[in-house]
Amino acid sequence: MSDVLNAVEMRGIVKRFPGVLANDRVDFDLRAGEIHALLGENGAGKSTLMSVLAGLYRAEEGTIAVRGKPASFHSPRDANARGIGMIHQHFSLIPSQTVTENVLLGLDEPRFFLRLPDYDRRVAEIGQRFGMNVAPTAKIWQLSVGEQQRVEILKMLYRGVEVLIMDEPTAVLAPQEIDGLFETLRAMVASGKSIVFISHKLNEVMRVADRVTVLRQGKVTAAGIATAETSIPELARLMVGRSVIFDLEKKPQQPGEVVLSVEAVCATGAKGLPALKDVSFQVRAGEIVGLAGVAGNGQSELAEVLTGLRRCTSGHIRVHGDELANHSPLDAIRRRVAHVPEDRTHVGSAPNLSITDNVIMKSYRQAPLANGWSLNYARARQRAQELKEAYAILAPTVDTEARLLSGGNLQRAILSRELSQEPSLLIAMQPTRGLDVGAIEGVQRLLLAQREAGAAILLASEELEELLALADRILVMYEGEIAGEVIDGNTERIGLLMTGGGKAHPTQ
Repeated sequence: MSDVLNAVEMRGIVKRFPGVLANDRVDFDLRAGEIHALLGENGAGKSTLMSVLAGLYRAEEGTIAVRGKPASFHSPRDANARGIGMIHQHFSLIPSQTVTENVLLGLDEPRFFLRLPDYDRRVAEIGQRFGMNVAPTAKIWQLSVGEQQRVEILKMLYRGVEVLIMDEPTAVLAPQEIDGLFETLRAMVASGKSIVFISHKLNEVMRVADRVTVLRQGKVTAAGIATAETSIPELARLMVGRSVIFDLEKKPQQPGEVVLSVEAVCATGAKGLPALKDVSFQVRAGEIVGLAGVAGNGQSELAEVLTGLRRCTSGHIRVHGDELANHSPLDAIRRRVAHVPEDRTHVGSAPNLSITDNVIMKSYRQAPLANGWSLNYARARQRAQELKEAYAILAPTVDTEARLLSGGNLQRAILSRELSQEPSLLIAMQPTRGLDVGAIEGVQRLLLAQREAGAAILLASEELEELLALADRILVMYEGEIAGEVIDGNTERIGLLMTGGGKAHPTQ
C-alpha cells in the first residue's frame, strides 16, 4: 500500500492545555482506503489529536495535509468541507430535537423550506443501508445511549465524509452489532473512504484495523505498524509501558445473605412506554451478578429505579430488608448503595465543579467534612488529594474542573467517590466503557476487591468477556424483562437471549 495516496498527513502536531502537553510533536498518516487504529491510555492524547484533525482544536505547532494539499481548519465545518468528520465519545446532540433535525443541523440544505417527511425518509434509508435503524422522528432525549451514538454516525454518513474518525464506536454495541459495524466499515474502505478507529479494545483493533499507531503521554510509541506484524500483549505494553495481566484471578467464595431483592418491578421510560416489566432477581453479599443486554433494553431504567432516580409503577426493592422502592437517592446513599452511572459526564459528575467537589458529593454532610452547617473545605481538599493519589487520578490539582479530565480519569474520580464509602451494594453501569486496557484492569481489580470485601455487586456491561471474567452469574435483559439467567458461561445462549431468542428459564 506504499504507493497509495495518503488521505491525511499530520506532522509535528503540538497541542497544549493548562498544565498539560496533550500532543508532543505527533506525526500521523492515514492512507486512502484503510482502517487505522489509534491506541493509547486515557489522557494519552488520542482524542485531542483527532479533534485537531476534525477542526475542534487548533494546534500550536504542526501541519496538516489532506490528499496532498495543505489544510487549516478553524471549525468542524471547515473539516467537513474537506471530507473529514468525527464521531465523538461524548455526543453533541440537541436533546429536544428529532433525529432528522439533528442530522440536518449545520447543513446548507435545506435553506428555506423544510419538508421533514422527505428528510425523515432519507435518514431512514441511510440507517437501513448501514444497519443502524433509529426512528427519524424520535426526540434525542427519548433515545438510549446506544441509539444516540447511531445518530452521530448517521450525521457523518449523511454528509458523505471521506475520512471518518470514530471515537470508541463499539462501546454501546452487542457482539452481533459489532460484527455488523465491522462489515459496514470494510464496505466503506472498499469504496475508498478512510477510517480512524480510536479504541481501547485490542481484540477489536486486531480484527478490523489495517495499521495501528500508539500514543503514550502525548508521544508516539509506535507509528503505523501493521496489525499482522504485532500482537495484543505487545500493543498493551506499548500503550501502558508495562506488561498487562489479562487473566484476573477471581477467588472462589460462597455468597452470603441477600442484600438486594427486586420483586416484580415495573417502570415506564422516557417515552412513556413500559421500560421494566415484572423484573425480579436477587444479589447476595460477596457476589457479582452480571447484567447483559443490548443498549436500550431496560438496563438504564433498572439502575435508575434501584438508586431512586426513577419511580417504579409497581413492585418492591429491598436492601437488607428495607424497602427502597420510590424512595429518594439520599435514602439509597444512607443505606450504603453506591452507583457508577453509564453517563459519567452528565449523571456521574458535575462537569464545571472541581475534583474536590465531585469526590465529596456523598460525604460532605458527615464529619469530618461537615462542621455543623458548614463545610471544612481544607479537610475536603485533603480528602480529595488522598483519593486522587489512591486512585491515580491524573490532573494538575484537586481544584481542576471535572470537565477537563479525560474519560478514564473522570471514571477514576467517580469510582473513588463511590468505593470510598465502603458500599454494601454497588450498582456499576458500564464501569469500563471507553477506558484503556490498563485502566480496565484497574477497575476490574477494584470490583473483585469489593466482592472479596463482601459487597453485593450488580454489574451491567456490554462487554461479554468482562461479564464472563467477573460475574458469578449473568442475567440477560431483553425488552425490559429478565430473558434468562446463565451460570455456565454459555456465550451462544447469552447472545441468543440478548437478541430475543430462547425461553426465559435459568440455564444450568
